[in-house]
Amino acid sequence: MGKVEKSDEEWRKQLSPEQYRVTREKGTERPFTGEFWDFNEKGDYKCVGCGAELFSSEHKFDAGCGWPSYFKPLRPENLEETRDESHGMTRTEVHCKNCGAHMGHLFDDGPAPTGLRYCINSASLKFEKK
Repeated sequence: MGKVEKSDEEWRKQLSPEQYRVTREKGTERPFTGEFWDFNEKGDYKCVGCGAELFSSEHKFDAGCGWPSYFKPLRPENLEETRDESHGMTRTEVHCKNCGAHMGHLFDDGPAPTGLRYCINSASLKFEKK
């Protein structure tokens, strides 16, 4: 999948106001409110902006944090990580490599086998049932 570039106006037409706020403005949904935080269907999670495959239900776990959490990505090549020093802390931001959509953050307090927790906003995802 190649780079997806759209104007601000095109993104606003495609995305809901909450999806736009989270993915294009690096927002965060309130914990325990997103569509997928307590969602247990089997399938794959894709980028709401471009449809890139990102995560699988096989790698999802309940971190108790109020956001969907995964211990590894389905397609690591579709994600990029950058240093985020906002809000007085240093974190690792995760975004879609194809369209630049903000997904959430990566932490090193997840379960085995990776020890990672991809803490992802539901608003940045769409689900494809398997």
